[in-house]
Order: sequence, then C-alpha cells, then structure tokens
Amino acid sequence: MKNLLTTLATSALLLGSSATFAASTVDLLVKGKIIPAACVPELSSGGVIDHGKISAKDLRPDSSTTIGSHLLNMTVTCDAPIQFAVHSIDNRAASATVPRVYGLGFINGDQKLGWFTLALLNPVAEDSVVVQAIASRDQGNTWYTSTVWEPGLYMSVASMDDDTQPRPSQALRVGLQVETTIARTDSLDLSNEVNIDGSATLEVKYL
Repeated sequence: MKNLLTTLATSALLLGSSATFAASTVDLLVKGKIIPAACVPELSSGGVIDHGKISAKDLRPDSSTTIGSHLLNMTVTCDAPIQFAVHSIDNRAASATVPRVYGLGFINGDQKLGWFTLALLNPVAEDSVVVQAIASRDQGNTWYTSTVWEPGLYMSVASMDDDTQPRPSQALRVGLQVETTIARTDSLDLSNEVNIDGSATLEVKYL
C-alpha cells in the first residue's frame, strides 16, 4: 500500500510539473512581407521653409500670430502601382502648444514657441487621375476622408468614389500646405534672438 501511495504521489508530481512547464512557455512569431516595389518621397525646396527674421514687435502678446502659409509640392514615385501611406513624425512633439499640431521648439528650454500645421491639397495620381486624401489613426486598418495631416497619422489617397481604402498608385503629386504660428508672446522671453525650430519626418509605409 505504501509503494502504491508513493507511485501515485510521484505520478501526480510529474503531471503537475508537466502542466507547469507547459504554462511557462510562449511562442514568438517573426512575420512580414518583402515586396518588389519601392517608393521614393520628395519635397520641393528641399523640404525647407525659411521665414527669415521676424520682429518680436510684430507678434501679438495676447493671442497667437500666424507668420506664414507656404505651399510645397510633395511627390511619391513608386516602381509599380502599390498601396502605400506616408506617416508623419513630429521631431519636436514635446514643444507643441496645443494638441494635434507640430511643435516649433523651446525658448530657454521650457517656453513653447508655437506650432505648425500640415494639409494635403489637390492630390493627383499617375496619368493625371484626380484622387482624394484619406487618413488613418490606426496604422492603416481604417480610413476616413481628410486633408489635415496631424502628427502620427497615416495619409494616403483613394479614388473619388471610395474613401475606405488606399488606391494602388505608382505616382502621386500633392500640395503640402504648411502654416506656421507663434504663441502669444506675453509668456515668452524674446529679449534675444530665437530660432524657429520645427521639424518633421515623413516616411513611406507599405500597406
């Protein structure tokens, strides 16, 4: 009887160890796709907007001041028709003074200078096909019609009769409107020259 109890106890211990071992494992999957096509984005003027020197006296102390609206040309050229989006990254995000805009940097390390916004205008695909701008907040899972390009959004183009998914395109030409605004100056130290320091990275994402 004692041997039987010992055998049963050993079996139970082994079964318990097996269950514990199984619960302590996890699978790691490495997935993705290698595609034959590639896309190259380009901006006119080298992607640089220079407002030059602006007098602090021309800025409003009690409300924000828009100092300029510029239009760049953005093109995306691909080896073959493909679904793609362009993702924006705000490199000065910590200095954005209001939500969903791009920051212009700091004064003295803690005063937020202002912001700029992006918008897509008059997109045209290859063969002069008119398309519409669409945006995604969930990395391309769902889409909606929008021309406003907030930081972090995926932007793409769709046919005029279907805004639910990007249109496979080989070439895209679109106007990129950049509007720059300085925050109210009553809380800014403008006793010395201040650099306007906005920066964003635009990267192609294949869908």
